[in-house]
Amino acid sequence: MSKRKLERFAELGTFQNVIQPEIEEVFNKDHSIKGKWNEKLFGNINPIVLELGCGKGEYTTGMAEVCHDKNFIGIDIKGARIWKGARYAHQYNLTNCAFLRLRIDHIKSMFTQDEVSEIWLTFPDPYETPGRTKKRLTSSIFLSSYQHFLKNNGLIHLKTDNKILYDYTLKLCILNKFEILYNTDDLYNSSFENDWLKIKTHYESMFLLNGTPIKYLCFRLNRNTKIKEGFLYLP
Repeated sequence: MSKRKLERFAELGTFQNVIQPEIEEVFNKDHSIKGKWNEKLFGNINPIVLELGCGKGEYTTGMAEVCHDKNFIGIDIKGARIWKGARYAHQYNLTNCAFLRLRIDHIKSMFTQDEVSEIWLTFPDPYETPGRTKKRLTSSIFLSSYQHFLKNNGLIHLKTDNKILYDYTLKLCILNKFEILYNTDDLYNSSFENDWLKIKTHYESMFLLNGTPIKYLCFRLNRNTKIKEGFLYLP
């Protein structure tokens, strides 16, 4: 590991807005902060919004800057990535912004029922390789996991450059009769207006420069739906 990366890991451990649980704290058990994020970390009762696979935290910090009446948590397993967002939030005193270093597989150990209001998935790995569909953050496996802590009919936002992932998620929503609120395969040539949607990550800006249209899908996740994957699971 490079000296620079080691320095970032060390600094990450000093930030009050970062939670880094050890595997033994979340493997088949609940973490001590579960159900207590607002009480222990944010000190308010505002709704909690997650960004899963947040990378460098550009979207998490961007949302926190434009929406002060909600709390935002960026989640990623790569400490060297979230260091940038955590440092930015610390530097600019974004008290409604935090980061969690965690594999998404263990997310149920961190949040209790109704603790989260919305989930953002910004440019997640589309896992196009045959047989890896179940690893997509919009697969039935992950959506079923989110049902444990997302408020009933809470919002899930998908922003992606990948047509395969977009089409897959849209079909899954239709199959399971989820209420679709917004849906476009070319966001910046659509009529949708939202301050959050104007936030652009480094990679999104690159996609746009290359002429790649950005897809956006927003739907409600019903807690009582037993989520079906059906033919979508096939390559």
